[in-house]
Amino acid sequence: MEVVNALGRRKAAVARVFVTEGNGTITINKRDLAVYFPSSILQFIVKQPLNKLGVAEKYDIKVNLDGGGYKGQAEALRLAIARALVKINPEDKTVLKAEGFMTRDAREVERKKPGQPKARKHFQFSKR
Repeated sequence: MEVVNALGRRKAAVARVFVTEGNGTITINKRDLAVYFPSSILQFIVKQPLNKLGVAEKYDIKVNLDGGGYKGQAEALRLAIARALVKINPEDKTVLKAEGFMTRDAREVERKKPGQPKARKHFQFSKR
């Protein structure tokens, strides 16, 4: 099997994934998964598509992660891994789509407007 690559995004985070056959190691920015994401919850989020298909020990995954916070990065990585797995085996798409792993969460931070303290909040109105 050759290298399969995919891209995942969430908020400001971008994950580029390179999947090869191997023994299940996940390397993020030249660091191990447990070092990059010390939180077990974030590790669980990243591994969700692999565990759902039961192929966690089958592929080596190399990741370039950039931008955003740790939660956005973990979810961007989940999407990228799911997309790569579908490239490898298109029959897996229905299973991953049913779990919601194939959906790009398009919510972004709304910009702050001038004359307001935040995007939607307004300064207190004074009648007199």
